[in-house]
Amino acid sequence: MRAMVLRQPGQALVMERRDDPQPGPGQVLLRVLACAVCRTDLHLVDGELPDIPLPVIPGHEIVGEVIATGSDVHWKPGQRLGVPWLGFACGHCGFCDEHRENLCDQARFTGYQLDGGFADRVIADQRFCFQLDPAYGDVEAAPLLCAGLIGYRALTMAGEGSELGIYGFGAAAHIVAQVAVWQGRRVYAFTRPGDTQAQTFARELGAHWAGDSDQSAPVLLDAAIIFAPVGDLVPKALAAVRKGGTVVCGGIHMSDIPGFPYRLMWGERVLRSVANLTRRDAVDFLEMAPKIPIRTRTVTYPLEHANEALADLRHGRLSGAAVLTMEPDHSGVS
Repeated sequence: MRAMVLRQPGQALVMERRDDPQPGPGQVLLRVLACAVCRTDLHLVDGELPDIPLPVIPGHEIVGEVIATGSDVHWKPGQRLGVPWLGFACGHCGFCDEHRENLCDQARFTGYQLDGGFADRVIADQRFCFQLDPAYGDVEAAPLLCAGLIGYRALTMAGEGSELGIYGFGAAAHIVAQVAVWQGRRVYAFTRPGDTQAQTFARELGAHWAGDSDQSAPVLLDAAIIFAPVGDLVPKALAAVRKGGTVVCGGIHMSDIPGFPYRLMWGERVLRSVANLTRRDAVDFLEMAPKIPIRTRTVTYPLEHANEALADLRHGRLSGAAVLTMEPDHSGVS
């Protein structure tokens, strides 16, 4: 198998050839068809996540085909499955018993504690694999597995208010905006100052308003979701929501939140985070997506060009999501 491997935080991924892994009990071996690139992959590469088990293969928005199974597996060879960020939970702690396995203290995450999809083979726990609607091609489906799922969980935590602000209009936001518009909400998109390309993209997807993150929305918001990993946005979002409103931080990592006056929280405003996803989120969202229908905008890269995809994401050169494909690149570029 081929894999792009993180050997040291802060350094480029390295292409390696490895023996194909073998599935154990309850596991499937997938031939990876596509894997989207997430901002969390950047946090991993930059060493911003704790206790990274090196070396590790990043990637947690995986579309793959079952090619082998261990014992006690209900998936069959040839089935196409999606594999998300949450890759394992113990199944018997209090959180798991409450169907909140995203908070399990023994949870392990794909492309972090478990080797992920920046490779053409991957092992996955059968419990955390999901069937994908055939209406979606492999590349189209890949961003649904994190940008879609985490965004959907953030949206449900934002409540049912009609005026929704979204800070950071990248891969997750471009999916969540489609869900929110379909639900009849008005979306207000906040981007990096001067990013007119992202603002135009947001309007194309139905945003009611789009502007710079240092601007004020034309109305008070019922809720806001922050996808950009920028702690400075938290006080701004709190100031933008009405009394009783909610601000949801939708990323796994964020720069430090600066101090802010209590008046921004007063009035029963709520500030909360989203941690990963549950299997129920995955089932509900993946059933909903083709009904809307959600259309993902993607830019594809050969597996060997994973570092280029990460760089484009880092520097804001993408509208939508980067997706790695597994066909070998014969261009001579590495």
